[in-house]
Amino acid sequence: MTEDYAGDLRPAEAWALLEKDPKAVLVDVRTAPEWGFVGVPRLDGIGKETLCVSWQAYPDMARNEDFAGAVAAKGVGKDQPVLLLCRSGARSRAAAIALTAAGFGPCYNVAEGFEGDRDGDLHRGSVGGWKAAGLPWAQG
Repeated sequence: MTEDYAGDLRPAEAWALLEKDPKAVLVDVRTAPEWGFVGVPRLDGIGKETLCVSWQAYPDMARNEDFAGAVAAKGVGKDQPVLLLCRSGARSRAAAIALTAAGFGPCYNVAEGFEGDRDGDLHRGSVGGWKAAGLPWAQG
């Protein structure tokens, strides 16, 4: 555990925690265009749903100043494990730190994110991340 948040989980570790802990939730902090065009993790196979709450607003990427309030409005309690996911792990780490500071937690960053790093052809989705780990997801 770091001082600012509970730590980083690889996608398979995140899936295992979501599967094991009935209180654990996944919050996708990307933008609406990313959810629509790139895809969203599917949790229906374990009886859950991905909660979509943007950390930053498209197109100017201004920070969502009411992020914690928006997460709470989705029904997340302050005593629940919260796993945060973005494209590659940077925005979700910042969101995990902010939610921890707001009293939620434990809050984890899903390192590698939904799409992971770029491959040799500069494409995402095949090196690291939720998709490359073969975890369930849907597009559009």
